[in-house]
Amino acid sequence: MNLVIDIGNTLIKYAVFENGSIIYDHSFESVLFLSKIKELFEKYPRINKAILSSVGKLDRKERDVVALFCKVHVLTSDSKMPFKNSYATPQTLGVDRLALAAAAYYQNPRGNTLVIDAGTCITYDMVNNAGEYVGGAISPGVRMRYRAMHEQTAGLPLLAPDELLDFIGNSTETCMHSGVINGVSQEVDGVIDQYRSRFQDLTVILTGGDSHFFAKRLKNTIFANSKFLLEGLNCLLEYNTN
Repeated sequence: MNLVIDIGNTLIKYAVFENGSIIYDHSFESVLFLSKIKELFEKYPRINKAILSSVGKLDRKERDVVALFCKVHVLTSDSKMPFKNSYATPQTLGVDRLALAAAAYYQNPRGNTLVIDAGTCITYDMVNNAGEYVGGAISPGVRMRYRAMHEQTAGLPLLAPDELLDFIGNSTETCMHSGVINGVSQEVDGVIDQYRSRFQDLTVILTGGDSHFFAKRLKNTIFANSKFLLEGLNCLLEYNTN
């Protein structure tokens, strides 16, 4: 059994893999790390290796806690990748984006794949049909846009994301929801159109915590997979330990 741990900007997510498939996954706040890891290994004592991925600075104690139970690989820009990385500054490329690129490569090794991760930031990552990661884009995420409108103005409230009934808002709050949810939907569709104009037979994967706001709103055909990052981490764990 494999354990993958994704330490994000807001939550920690982990998943247990057996024979390449997820048999358990969960998310929690960072303060619960020690107790959750102990509970997990009590439930799945046959876990024998793990991969740790962190978008920020990894706390040594987190690695050490997992290392008490199994072998640990910490994902970095120096980890082995199954694809060619043509990013101009590979040391600055987030390990979450590396994992998404790996998942794209393994699931569509001879095709053009664009991965859109709607999380704290919205990231776009492109792997072409030659097995080459060519880069992408980073855009403010949904909650970041709501927070910016509140913090950068005198009168706009801080809202939580909500479903959009109509793209024409008839109150300040519905106008803000339209600006964010409809605005991001139009952005994502526009970016997909740009990539389709350059890459033939493009497969588009939509993932991330806020992907459900956009999956049904996009005019482009996409494949929604909320576990795509976790699957990519498992692929990289196998690639770096076998």
